[in-house]
Amino acid sequence: MNVVLTIIHIFGVVTMGFSGLMATCLLTSEIAGDGAASAFLLGSVVTLIAGALMFFPTLKTPKKVSRQAGFLLVSMTWSLMPVFCTLPLLFYFPQMSFIDAYFEVVSGLTTTGATVLTGLDGLPMSINLWRHELNWIAGMGIIIFAVAILPILGIGGMQLYKAETPGSVKESDLPPRIAQTAKALWLVYAGISVACIIALRLAGMDWFDAVCHAFAAMSLGGFSTHDSSIGFFNSLSIEVVLSLFELVAAINFATHFIALKKRAFNPYIDDMEARAFLILVLGSCVVAAMVLKDAGTYPDFLTALRHASFNLITIATDCGFSTQDFNQWPIFVPMWMLFLSCLSASSGSTGGGIRMIRTIILMKQARLELFKFIHPAAIKSVRIGDTVISNTIVTSVTGFIFLYFISIVILVFTLLLSGMDFVSAFTAIIACFNNAGPGLNQVGPATNYASLSDFQTGVCAFAMLLGRVQIFSIVILFVPEFWKK
Repeated sequence: MNVVLTIIHIFGVVTMGFSGLMATCLLTSEIAGDGAASAFLLGSVVTLIAGALMFFPTLKTPKKVSRQAGFLLVSMTWSLMPVFCTLPLLFYFPQMSFIDAYFEVVSGLTTTGATVLTGLDGLPMSINLWRHELNWIAGMGIIIFAVAILPILGIGGMQLYKAETPGSVKESDLPPRIAQTAKALWLVYAGISVACIIALRLAGMDWFDAVCHAFAAMSLGGFSTHDSSIGFFNSLSIEVVLSLFELVAAINFATHFIALKKRAFNPYIDDMEARAFLILVLGSCVVAAMVLKDAGTYPDFLTALRHASFNLITIATDCGFSTQDFNQWPIFVPMWMLFLSCLSASSGSTGGGIRMIRTIILMKQARLELFKFIHPAAIKSVRIGDTVISNTIVTSVTGFIFLYFISIVILVFTLLLSGMDFVSAFTAIIACFNNAGPGLNQVGPATNYASLSDFQTGVCAFAMLLGRVQIFSIVILFVPEFWKK
């Protein structure tokens, strides 16, 4: 019983926090006079009351968070918090269905960037700001953000951190306590976000667009204030700025913190994930440009390189902006872009997918198995740098990747069963599961997810949630042993 009350208590804190976030959009609406103030006022009040009803009656609950409770809280936060976040949309768009509003909010909170809304250019400023705030606040993870403030209430956070980030977490040179680590990473995240805002303003965006697109770029969220996304600006300088910051956001923020702390570039050179990520993505940009040039899609190599680089980087990093309808490109390029979205982003970044560290471990394990076929008596371990990777970690990675692919297969067949064509179904699930945004055909960059049925939209929303919490945090709830003491 205490576990349930502790979860309710913490969820109440997070809920009240989101009420405050709505209040910032209420203030924006009042200043801009955009007509959405009442929607945010009602949403904020309802959310605040709901959070208070969960928080205050459970004040005396023991604050110890078990590993079991950590997984439950992760799943609960990601799946139920969007219900409250839909309120401003539902109050402002009374004709909007709940499933569409839920999809839009889940897309924001999972930093996917897929949308069912049209007419983004004419939306109230506060509504657009709300969508982008959801991107930004979720960028480093709602739970990590909670870890930074929960110790103030006497609630430990290590279990939540492990449940939310089951990957490579660099501890060297990081603050010793988990709350300090979370605060340090958020400080780096906020600082780079401010730099991105200023750079976009200097590149030609107005302040509002600069703030919104910086929020989306640093979170790798991909929401835009325009239906034509970054293509609206038709600006090489804006594309360069966004590409650079997307690459930064897809690298482990622990590496950024250590580099800033040491005032050195060496941490990036020493980070195998960062090296592999940059080589793979930047090399792919050149190859994609060559394919587009040879296919006659663009008249010269430099033009092809410009469009290939921006759109490939934004999909590979799981951001989801676009400047071109890459649905019309030779099929190799967009499919390769979506493939990169599965594995490119680093652990500890704001990206999704398998993560580069797991890809590296699996490749090294495959190489080791081939070596043992040739030298069966040899004793050799998987290593990353000087670190020996234990068999437990290798087994965990193998299990994760199996769950990753089997989940995608099941979800694709579910969409096929609903009547969607294969390319649309496959790319929609890949894009949603990896939190990358646009797919191809029915969900391509020139359209959005508005044409999907409520059932199809719900499947895609579930794919976003499953991908964002790295599968285990939801799937483990269906394992009978999890519920045994």
